[in-house]
Amino acid sequence: MRDKVKPTIANPIRICILGGGFGGLYTALYLSRFAWVRAGKCKMILVEQNDRFLFTPLLYELITEELQPWEIAPSYQKLLGGTEIAFYQQTIRDVDLKTRQVVLDDGVELAYDYLVLAVGTQNRWANIPGVQTHALTFRTLADVERLEARLKILEASDRQRLRLAAIGGGANGVELACKLADRLGRRGQVHLIERGEEILKNFSSGVRKAAYRALRSRKIKIDRLTEVTAIEADSMTVVRDGKIVVLPVDLVLWTAGTQARDWIARLDCPKSDRGKLLIYPTLQLVDYPEVFALGDLADIGNGSQPVPATAQAAYQQASRAAKNIAATLQGKRLQPFCYLHLGDMLTLGKGAAVVSNSLLNIEGKPAAAIRRLVYIQRLPTLRHRLQVFKHLLVKVVLGILDRFKRLLVRRRSR
Repeated sequence: MRDKVKPTIANPIRICILGGGFGGLYTALYLSRFAWVRAGKCKMILVEQNDRFLFTPLLYELITEELQPWEIAPSYQKLLGGTEIAFYQQTIRDVDLKTRQVVLDDGVELAYDYLVLAVGTQNRWANIPGVQTHALTFRTLADVERLEARLKILEASDRQRLRLAAIGGGANGVELACKLADRLGRRGQVHLIERGEEILKNFSSGVRKAAYRALRSRKIKIDRLTEVTAIEADSMTVVRDGKIVVLPVDLVLWTAGTQARDWIARLDCPKSDRGKLLIYPTLQLVDYPEVFALGDLADIGNGSQPVPATAQAAYQQASRAAKNIAATLQGKRLQPFCYLHLGDMLTLGKGAAVVSNSLLNIEGKPAAAIRRLVYIQRLPTLRHRLQVFKHLLVKVVLGILDRFKRLLVRRRSR
């Protein structure tokens, strides 16, 4: 890091951002507005293994075809066009904090003056026989494609009942179960399995009550205090009430946990007892002030309230990280990150959701509309927001015209 060297176009400050999710991409976009970046005095690189950004809270809408992939997964080339951000589509092999080097899978080494760690986490597989062989995950576009392929095979079969199980009673499992139940309709038999005493344990009672209503109205079976012990191609073994039960199942979805990426776990820096990187309230890595870490791989280790591993939190951290990097470059004082919980929004089926904060709790179609509009506003760029909103507006208008047309047909047939 060259704090005392005045940055110039010939000698730019090197800012490397690892991870193109909410934390990494939004940090890069915020920094791209900084005068030194626009003037070419900072060289900014975004490293991400995928070619598309993924707006994960809206991933579930692909199952029910409420949204199209382009709406929630714009390419980085499109998002970063017109900015000074260089994009490297590569997998990260290692990071040497002492020499300030990032090593990519293709052997390229990137030197940095400032580093942003925002790569998120990876799936954590429990030590359950058959889980990696027979269960699907739901975190990426590739996961959606695999699930879609399996669903189409099941839907084309002559089976009267399609038996699906979602393991994990967090937001991912609940939202997934509701969407699958709505897609499959009466043919679907969806099972939600949670090893703990309660689903959505980190959410408010209002959200939980809305979720229970949505699950029960879709006849989704909820099993709490249930441990999965084995998964086969067409069955699943669980322990429930001290008894071993074998459940027939056509498809299993694993939503029960995440863990740090391998190279994050290897970093030689202080970590929490949960294996997360310890950071100061300014989001700087302990012992490495030139490194900023955000998202669900980091933990502010001062006994403060944990920041939730959500897109909402990463979005807020990105703004603070960008401002603090800019402050460092200008010799100004850094400000601590203060998480502001704005509320919770969960999809609870096709055209249904719950929106909740300290003042209100809205369910059903109004909540779904609010959730969609809020998330459109949170899309990375103004251009993409306008494109998605225009598409939504056209769908709404066409829907109104279609209903009006059917109403006229019914009246004329009387």
